[in-house]
Amino acid sequence: MSGPGSRGGRAAPAVVRLGPRAVAALVLVGGVGVAAFGWPFLAPPTSQVAAHAQDAPWLFAGLLVLLVAVVAATVSESGLGPKAVAMLGVLAAAGAALRPIGAGTAGIEPMFFLMVLSGRVLGPGFGFTLGSLTMFASALLTGGVGPWMPFQMLAMGWFTMGAGLLPGPDRLRGGGERALLAGYGFLAAFAYGTLMNLAGWPFMSGLASNVGFDAAAGVPANLARFAAYCLATSVGWDLGRAVVTVVLTLTAGPAVLRALRRATRRAAFETGVTFEDHGGSPRGHPTAVDR
Repeated sequence: MSGPGSRGGRAAPAVVRLGPRAVAALVLVGGVGVAAFGWPFLAPPTSQVAAHAQDAPWLFAGLLVLLVAVVAATVSESGLGPKAVAMLGVLAAAGAALRPIGAGTAGIEPMFFLMVLSGRVLGPGFGFTLGSLTMFASALLTGGVGPWMPFQMLAMGWFTMGAGLLPGPDRLRGGGERALLAGYGFLAAFAYGTLMNLAGWPFMSGLASNVGFDAAAGVPANLARFAAYCLATSVGWDLGRAVVTVVLTLTAGPAVLRALRRATRRAAFETGVTFEDHGGSPRGHPTAVDR
C-alpha cells in the first residue's frame, strides 16, 4: 500500500489520550505545583510564612501522591495497552540512565533532549507520564530521594508535556521541526533550572542572607534577590544543559525522531483487532483495523 501514511507521512498516534479525569488531575496538580513553587511570591509578608519554612519541603512532598494519582488517572482513562507500557518503561529507563552522564560537569545532561523528542512524538499525556516517571526512576538509581524529588518530577513532567503541545505535530518535519524543538529545549532547560532554584531558594536565607528569601520583604525585593541567586548559582549550569539539549536535538534528533515514530507505528497502539469470516470459516481470520 502506498500513500503518505505508509511511509511515515502520517503522524504517530497519541499513546496516552487525555480524558476528562486525566485533565482534571493535571489541572489539580498544576495548581498545587504553582503554589508549591511560587509560595514565596504568593504569600504576603504578614502571613507568617517563615514560621513554617522548615515544614514546607515535607508538606510539598505530598505532591508525589498527587503525581502518582495523575499517572494512574491518565493510564486508566486512556486504556494504556501493554505495548505502550513497554515503551514507557524503556524510555524512562533510558532517560534515567542518561541523567547521571556528565552530572556535576557544567550541566551536561543528555536526558533532556530525549524527553523533548519523546514528548513531541508521543504527545502531552505520554510526555507528562514519562517525564515524572523518569525523574522518579533516576532518583532511585542515583540515590537522590528526598523532599526535592516531587518538585523534580513535576517540573520534568511539565517540561516533557510542553514538547507534546508544540504546534504542527502532523505537518511540520525536517529542519523546521528540529529548529522548533531545539528552541523549545533551550528555553525549557532554563525554565526547569529556574523552577528547581525556586524550590530550594526559600530555605537558603540563613546561608545566603543577601540573596536568600526574606519573608518580611515585598515581592519586588524578593524577585531581585531570587534573580541574584540564580545568576550566582545556576546560570552556567542551565546554559550548559540548554546548549547540550540544542546540539543533541540538531545532530541526533533526526535519527531519534525517526526511531520513535517507527516504533510507535509498528506497535500500532491504536489498532484494534477484529475477526472477519472468510469462506465460511467458523473462526475467520484476524484482521487489523486501524482506527
